[in-house]
Amino acid sequence: MGIWNLFSRKPFPRERRHEVERLIEELVQIGQREDFLSERPGGSFNAQCRHRRACEIGAQLHTLGGITLMEYVVKRVHKRLGATLATHLSYAWTDIGGWVP
Repeated sequence: MGIWNLFSRKPFPRERRHEVERLIEELVQIGQREDFLSERPGGSFNAQCRHRRACEIGAQLHTLGGITLMEYVVKRVHKRLGATLATHLSYAWTDIGGWVP
């Protein structure tokens, strides 16, 4: 992360920092192990072929900080996992709190 990110205001309350970091880490683990999208439903993936837990996390993040926090998390996932998986996450979150990829 750049120096600006160290000092810029985060899109979540300070007391929720550990929770948000834990959720980001969980998303990174999901992305590394399974991806956020699948070609077929079943197992970890819902009828829309989106990772169930990733969608739950997206809804949780929306409750904590809205679209702004979700955008922040996608950027963090992008830095950790690259553009392809960040795009997959964005599509997995379609319609969560009005999210549009």
